[in-house]
Amino acid sequence: MNSLDHGRKKHQSQRLHIAINGWFVGRATAGSGQYIHHLLTHLPRLPQPVQLSLLVPPQAAEAASAFPGVTVIPLKLPALPGPLRKLWWEQVSIPRATKKLDADLLWVPYWAAPAWQPCPVVVTIHDLIPALLPAYRGGIHHRLYTTLVSWTARRAAAILTVSHASARDITEHLAIPAERVHVVYHGPNQEGDAQPMPAERAAVRARYQLPDRYFLYLGGFDTRKNVESTLAGYARYLALGGDPEIKLILAGQLPSQDSAFAPDPRRQAAALGISHAVYYTGWVEDDDKAAIYAQATAFIFPSLYEGFGMMLLEAMAAGTPVITSGS
Repeated sequence: MNSLDHGRKKHQSQRLHIAINGWFVGRATAGSGQYIHHLLTHLPRLPQPVQLSLLVPPQAAEAASAFPGVTVIPLKLPALPGPLRKLWWEQVSIPRATKKLDADLLWVPYWAAPAWQPCPVVVTIHDLIPALLPAYRGGIHHRLYTTLVSWTARRAAAILTVSHASARDITEHLAIPAERVHVVYHGPNQEGDAQPMPAERAAVRARYQLPDRYFLYLGGFDTRKNVESTLAGYARYLALGGDPEIKLILAGQLPSQDSAFAPDPRRQAAALGISHAVYYTGWVEDDDKAAIYAQATAFIFPSLYEGFGMMLLEAMAAGTPVITSGS
């Protein structure tokens, strides 16, 4: 009998009890925060007899209360520096609380399985960016952390990931057998019609002060997103006689400071002489994204590495042509 079979048979007459690491609950600007938010919105609606216990830090308790059908359990944390606090949460608080709950399964929806696993553990690994991309490896403490979670992931009963590309990376670089790695695609982030009605489009256009015609980039501004190529390509487009009425929109939260890891696009736009044609929306709410995609001439996404690339599907669902990089 494997560990997952044990978890299923432990309480055959009862609901399967799943404990969930809720560290990223309420963190909408993080991909892992969006991932767990959307799953916790929909998982309680499933007909299977499952009990969900969401373990959260005290500051996330209010955000966690937004999920009907989920039992929220705030856990106290010791007064430790930020990185050690998170490490304590993952390696001590979560397994200890899971043991106390006598849960059948622990689900960690990001790359941070605990070393001590009091029951079968399922961990979601979206991608291997910290392991594969030098710019994301950080200092010695970050690299040690990546080594730790790589080792603990190998001990998990199952790995969830979001694409076959990530699955290949996981089996190759973490040496985890392919039969323990399961691809579960993302669903859409936005509710409702991907091609909104004219009134909604007009309201979003006014809210974000969008030009009449535009190329769109939407996402982060860290170096793997390759926004520099978007700016350089747009400058070349204009220089070669492209229609100047089609502006460039860079949508998303701009870097708090200019750095090699997260270059400020405003600096490069100025250096290229195209500041007058580049618009910045700042953070875009999920409910507004479909209307922004749908009104774009094309969506530009030249990322160098993605575990999934949700924005590509969002743009295509809105009927917008996509310009992207190869694999």
